[in-house]
Amino acid sequence: MRWNREEYIAHCKGEYVGKEIFCELFRPMIGLKEEWAAQGATESERALTAFGWDYVPHPFAAANAGPISGIEPHVVEETADFTEAVDHYGRRTRLSKKKATLALPMDFPVRTMDDWLRIKHWYAFDEKRINMEELLHQKKLQQEGQLVLFGVPGGFDEPRQLMGEEALCIAAYDEPELIEDMLATMADTACKVMECVGAVLTIDDLHIHEDMAGKGGPLFGPKQVTELLRPYYRKVWECAQAQGAQIFSQDSDGDMDPVVDAFIDCGINLFYPCEPAAGMDMVRLRKKYGRSIAVKGGIDKHVLRTTKEAIRAELEYKMSPEMQGGGIVFALDHLIPNGVPIENYRYYVQLGRELLGLPAAKDEGIFVSMAF
Repeated sequence: MRWNREEYIAHCKGEYVGKEIFCELFRPMIGLKEEWAAQGATESERALTAFGWDYVPHPFAAANAGPISGIEPHVVEETADFTEAVDHYGRRTRLSKKKATLALPMDFPVRTMDDWLRIKHWYAFDEKRINMEELLHQKKLQQEGQLVLFGVPGGFDEPRQLMGEEALCIAAYDEPELIEDMLATMADTACKVMECVGAVLTIDDLHIHEDMAGKGGPLFGPKQVTELLRPYYRKVWECAQAQGAQIFSQDSDGDMDPVVDAFIDCGINLFYPCEPAAGMDMVRLRKKYGRSIAVKGGIDKHVLRTTKEAIRAELEYKMSPEMQGGGIVFALDHLIPNGVPIENYRYYVQLGRELLGLPAAKDEGIFVSMAF
């Protein structure tokens, strides 16, 4: 079912709008559609349109706050198993075609302050960052109920893209001024771009991608978040709020529990995907923070590979009456994993809709990822 921007914003702010939202954040992993086809899944089931997933149309504002390097991505070598390429950061990357959806960088453009100063112009403001014609079109879409997002470079993720995780974490201790200069530059440009966007339409949701944690916890602790990331986060969030934003959503996998409080202080009010395999528990977050923050995702994707009894136990725990009423976007915590039988997935959808008081799934011929 299609949601409009007003409903979605109210729901994420913890208000009850008369219904719950049940969706998919991502898509099936590579190979799962073929598994489902062999099990008799219909074409619409493989496309996920058969399940009546909730969605809100959500264009990203037609403006660029990220790097403009002038480097044209190109393939260097391609075989049946992998692709090696140069990306827009100038990094040589390698993608395993049969096992991955993300290419791994094999080198990085920044090792020192001098390296950063040579590419700092990638993040300079320029009016060419703004697509005014498309923004005017998006203004009409917003007036029709679509949610307008604005993405900013991750405070951890963007320096990580430039330096690599190990070098970035070392720099947090040995050369914090490098990280500070990176983020100050990115914040200045992001705010100038947002001000241009805000002159045309309302920014509804400020989105930031981090992916800064694994099962062992985050790669920055509360101290680094507060000292290095908070000035950046607060500046871009305050600017976005001035352009109407009410949601500040953060995408990070892994165990983020140790830094949730620090990021709330940075302005984040929606966290996802909340991975149970890393120890995240959306029920525990609701008990601790109430409706002051929203959670999207959080249902254990791996349970779908087990039994219907286990699926029921997971959903009855995560979809209890205490979890309903606003502030939770019910969804799996990431890609639908390989090995999930189509029968289990059908059961998950049916039971989830029953527990949330939603009507039976109706194929509306559309599937929209809710990973934002």
